[in-house]
Amino acid sequence: MADKPKQQYPQMSDIARLAGVSKSTVSRALSGSTLVNQQTRDLVMRIAREQNYRLNTAARNFRLKESLTFAVLLPSASDVDFKLSDPFFLELLAAIAEAVDEHGHQLLLSRISPQEGEWIEEFIDKRSADGVILIGQGSHHDTIDRIAEHFKAISVWGAKISENQNYPVVGSDNVLGGRRATEHLLSRQRQRIVFLGYKSLPEVLQRYQGYCDALDVAGIAVESELVIDGCYGEADGYSAMCHLIDSGIAFDGVFAVSDVLAMSAILALKENGLQVPGQVSVVGYDDISLAAYYNPPLTTVHQNLSLGGKVLVDNLLEALAGHTPEFVSLNPGVIVRGSS
Repeated sequence: MADKPKQQYPQMSDIARLAGVSKSTVSRALSGSTLVNQQTRDLVMRIAREQNYRLNTAARNFRLKESLTFAVLLPSASDVDFKLSDPFFLELLAAIAEAVDEHGHQLLLSRISPQEGEWIEEFIDKRSADGVILIGQGSHHDTIDRIAEHFKAISVWGAKISENQNYPVVGSDNVLGGRRATEHLLSRQRQRIVFLGYKSLPEVLQRYQGYCDALDVAGIAVESELVIDGCYGEADGYSAMCHLIDSGIAFDGVFAVSDVLAMSAILALKENGLQVPGQVSVVGYDDISLAAYYNPPLTTVHQNLSLGGKVLVDNLLEALAGHTPEFVSLNPGVIVRGSS
């Protein structure tokens, strides 16, 4: 199948050429300046509509130091039901909100179901947002990458998927995080370690790769019966662990790809009479605030969400200023507590 031709977006210079005026006159006309006579303003506006031209108000507002509105979007994927109430999301959102407020800008929050096409731009057009921060790519990397070829006001928390992708991401080194979590369990003399997660997401797939790498270095084969995929929330994690226990399959460690999954796994273990960490050690991922106060306190992989939120906002401001933001990989560390 042939690739779809890339949509070409008219520039201000194109409008100026068609109207027979300068770019500065087009800019003034589109902003409603009275320095341009009504007839010229009407002409420029008509040509802009005909050419489907969008005035980059975000860049203009940035130059004028006016307040911008940033939208934080939580894209839902076809097989993952993300919740706005998820503790990880709420803590990252708080960090983003603080960073936006420090710069004197405003925040808009929404959960969306991405469709084919220019869904980011359509959202911005409808909601009057100057730029977007996406929490995770979900299964929409290709769509985001295509949009980012021409729309640069995007900042993403997630995983670097391709060396040549058009949008930068901020996130922890997920392969390293998964490897360190598994290495910690191995250091506790655990040999049959369960992977509990949802590999359909890029970040989680990378954590799984780290899990496999650590086992390989230790000379332990990955056993399919210990890889539990398709667990997205606490109910899934609890049910999966209960099913594993009922199956009689032996295991002595659990690496869960989120703290919420780890906590649900601990609940299932305790309700089935298994001691944590006496019989089974458990490690989560994220280091949400509740992790330190769980029973037992949860060993987990720390993600610096405070720094992550700041960098996400800084990247968006860099893009609006016409610069190319860098990919930022945060160093994950294991916080050892009572569950392991």
